Amino acid sequence: MISSTMTEELTQCIDAGKITATAAEKISKLSPGAYCMHRSWGFGRIAEWRLLTDQITIDFTGKKNHPMQLQYAAETLNFIPPNHILALIATDAAAVREKAKKDPVALIRSILMDHEGAATADEISKLLVPSIFDMAGFKKWFDATKKKLKADGHFVVPAKKGAPLELQEEKVEPYRRLLEQFRSARHPKEQVTALDAALKLLQSIPLELEELRMLAQEVQGAAERGGRIHATKAIELVLARDEIAKLNEALMPLEEQVSLASLLATSSKKLAEIFAELPSSKYRRVLEAFPSAFSDRWQESTQQLLRYAEPRLINEIFNLFENQEQHEAFKALAARAIQERSATSDFLKWICSERTNIFPEFINHELFAAILSALERDMHAEAKRGARFRESLFEDRELIADLLKNADIDDARNTVRKIMISPVFGDLDRRSILARVLKVHPDLQSMITGDQDKEISSREESLVVSWASLERRKKEHENLVTKLIPQNTRDIAVARSYGDLRENVEFKSAKEQQSVLLRQKSELEQMLNHARGTNFENPDASVVSIGTVVSLKDQASKEKESFSILGAWDGAPEKHWVSYQAAIGQALLGHKVGDIVTLPAEKGNRSMKIEKIMPFTDKM
Repeated sequence: MISSTMTEELTQCIDAGKITATAAEKISKLSPGAYCMHRSWGFGRIAEWRLLTDQITIDFTGKKNHPMQLQYAAETLNFIPPNHILALIATDAAAVREKAKKDPVALIRSILMDHEGAATADEISKLLVPSIFDMAGFKKWFDATKKKLKADGHFVVPAKKGAPLELQEEKVEPYRRLLEQFRSARHPKEQVTALDAALKLLQSIPLELEELRMLAQEVQGAAERGGRIHATKAIELVLARDEIAKLNEALMPLEEQVSLASLLATSSKKLAEIFAELPSSKYRRVLEAFPSAFSDRWQESTQQLLRYAEPRLINEIFNLFENQEQHEAFKALAARAIQERSATSDFLKWICSERTNIFPEFINHELFAAILSALERDMHAEAKRGARFRESLFEDRELIADLLKNADIDDARNTVRKIMISPVFGDLDRRSILARVLKVHPDLQSMITGDQDKEISSREESLVVSWASLERRKKEHENLVTKLIPQNTRDIAVARSYGDLRENVEFKSAKEQQSVLLRQKSELEQMLNHARGTNFENPDASVVSIGTVVSLKDQASKEKESFSILGAWDGAPEKHWVSYQAAIGQALLGHKVGDIVTLPAEKGNRSMKIEKIMPFTDKM
């Protein structure tokens, strides 16, 4: 309340023409101690009235003792009531902090009431950060609070990022709100998201049979409409329809206008794309429909899928074979992929992880050779899965020993040679791998630490690379040092602030990433220290050497092919550019026109005759 004296003073200002009656009404609320909001200067507190000089003074957050003319203040300041969240924070931030902890739903309700019933996460964060939370703390708190808001029934929690959180007077059961979202959604992805969330709640809520029947029909209709354009989402909708049918036995069997098998059959060329988008929790149910969808070709379809599958999908494919009593068929498929060197690094990683339970007979030097081939392919393709598998080689302390413990000395020696020439490993990692080999085959000590040390030293002293690739590596190192590693350091600090490091997933993940980044930095620095740039001018074309183009003819198929033998970092399979350190490069170096050479291929080896050797002239 303002004093009668102040009221008289405002009246005098009106009589003197300093301020309008409407403005005076607004100013009367902005008495000293009241809170206000300015569109430019933000939140503030009225410090003093100076009506004789036609002014009031405001303490804004970043602008203390700021004077304003009465009329201008009335036009630009909005009164903030004492129960507004900003006023509460200003008067007792500790109480607001306690409320956020003990009753977050009530705090969100009061914030939404201050904002006419709706506010986005960004708007809420601007109110609470940094006074109540830091940004990391707010995100964690808000994610947890959204779950409570959904369960409360008075809030509409948006699925779309950036959409406002809304407060509603009437309580609506969360599952009904989700079903409303499903019905109003325009995109199949939004339909699936809402429906999956609703189904989790419906497991414990008995609905009338007719309501379930209508819902199943609605979902089926959505699947039919979206099937041609959004195959994955149509499949997920059919899965949801079948889950709805299971909620009441009276709905079974369901009249199906569209089945999971029929959707898969019509999308046979999109299987890799479908499973890339499909949540892993749904892999099994979709795979179970393969025999119906593809009849006697279902094994062929899963084999094609294995070329793109990640470990969880591979495991479910294996389970499908087991359930169909086709264990031996799966083993034959895996054996062929290993022998032909066509197995992906994810498939090989899965085989290694299951080596004691399912595939002990596959754990040998041949599998290790397949692993090197897969990692080299991934390196050229810059595939992340190869990097993950390479890391697992070092994390699994027993794997190398298991792969080589039964190898005879010749096979072990050949494996060491492959490790020595493989571009997959940096020097430190290569030495680590070889040290593990020595534990199993100490007879190779002289080979690894004697003559091979000379080979390592020679290669390190002169790692031949193109100028272009050298520049790329330097930029990669710069990016690591100036961006990725500092960002990782910040991530660790933020994760550490969450507390309880024993169960802090974010902290563990950030620390693991730190190990990867520091290893990459060390490897890059080792390579850069020994790199020698060249433009491949004037190579010795009398034999295959670095900087030459080799034309070859396949002795079996008579097909012709050519390879450019270039620097250590210049491999580009699509251009037939081969690193001199790669298996193909090593097999060709030093040979002359007319020589027959054996080159590794995806399916075994090829016998090739060198027909021509020319200098490399393309631009890098």
